[in-house]
Amino acid sequence: MTMQEKVNQYKEDFDLFPTADDKIEYVLDLGKNQTPLNAGEKNESSFIKGCSSNAWLIAEYHHPTILFRGEGESMMAKGMMTILLDIFNNRTPNEILEFDPALLHTMGITELLSPVRQQGLEAFLNVIYQHAKQCKEQPHE
Repeated sequence: MTMQEKVNQYKEDFDLFPTADDKIEYVLDLGKNQTPLNAGEKNESSFIKGCSSNAWLIAEYHHPTILFRGEGESMMAKGMMTILLDIFNNRTPNEILEFDPALLHTMGITELLSPVRQQGLEAFLNVIYQHAKQCKEQPHE
């Protein structure tokens, strides 16, 4: 499934919920299934600066794709990270770099986020795109 198809799938899911509270509850429920990182993986290099609650992201380069794992501390961060990892995980750097993050707004979730949480989303996306650029620039065997 392409990144656009994943976004469309989440949009369809969000469209099923009649109220903003129902949509937020859905996001929180998704976060309950997040696989935690190991304690040692939560460090300065994996810490996402700019999120309203603590969050970490690990990128592992497995040519030709990048595998992402992450964890958020708050339930909202966990849920948002679950959605974003589902969209961005196991993609090539080119897929990530060619994806327009404005498409995330079509899901109907960003308007549920406070301005501070929207900044956290931007911080997360910046880290994702930074990893994709680094992976693309690395020589591969």
